[in-house]
Amino acid sequence: MKAIHNISPQTILPSQLTRPAGTATTNESFANLFLEGFSRVNEMQQQADRAVEQLQTGGDVNPSEVLIAVQKADVEFKLMMQVRNKMLQAYQEIKDIRI
Repeated sequence: MKAIHNISPQTILPSQLTRPAGTATTNESFANLFLEGFSRVNEMQQQADRAVEQLQTGGDVNPSEVLIAVQKADVEFKLMMQVRNKMLQAYQEIKDIRI
């Protein structure tokens, strides 16, 4: 058997895993990432509220789509709460470090 040559390891950065292919990377601050997440959660909750309102007022909306919108908003909110809780826990641990 012949040895395999000329194979170089490729490094995949975490930013490449979360971004769609072909998008340019920018220097985003940590705070901006959280603000974008909060605004996304807020937007999803508002969409779910509008869908529920349309369903209650007899609008032309599919009940299954309303349920899906509400569940998506709920999952996003729970995820954001878990991220917030982990950040607060990390802050507490850093604050408790004695120098």
